Amino acid sequence: MNSFRHRHLSILGLPALVLLITAAGCSSADDSASVAVPSPDAKATKLCQDLDKVLPAKVDGESREDPSPASALTAGWGDDPAIILRCGVPRPPKMIDPKVATGDDPKAIGGAVNGAEWLMEKQDDGSTRFTTANRKVYVEVTVPKGLDNAGMLTDMAPAIKKAIPKGTANLELAPPT
Repeated sequence: MNSFRHRHLSILGLPALVLLITAAGCSSADDSASVAVPSPDAKATKLCQDLDKVLPAKVDGESREDPSPASALTAGWGDDPAIILRCGVPRPPKMIDPKVATGDDPKAIGGAVNGAEWLMEKQDDGSTRFTTANRKVYVEVTVPKGLDNAGMLTDMAPAIKKAIPKGTANLELAPPT
């Protein structure tokens, strides 16, 4: 009888164990977006940490939901897909492209909203990437297709102006995308 009892427990235990492993593999405690964290120098990292402290709780009506992995260099608002901020990114190549400066690039244009200057680049997936200009650190914000760019820029400008001083950022170029 002892062997029957042990066999009975192990037969019942195996499906429960498989179910537990399957459930653990399919679920996540954090459903936030995943994003690459930039790796700027120490001065830029400090400015990005300062920015993280003053970022708005809501952007374009979306609540802050930071991506993973957790970092003071990244932030997010909304989900599926989220508005994603990355601080301390390299300068985008389009920022020095003469066609952008003359308005001859149909996918990129410069401009300012509420005192914060941006390079706007349309992405192939329909999203829009904004990168701050004339600041000590480049801050990149990607807005998913269909969301209001003007609302995001208006909401983001006060934090950018407060935390990231005007000036020239690191001149490192981003790798081509």
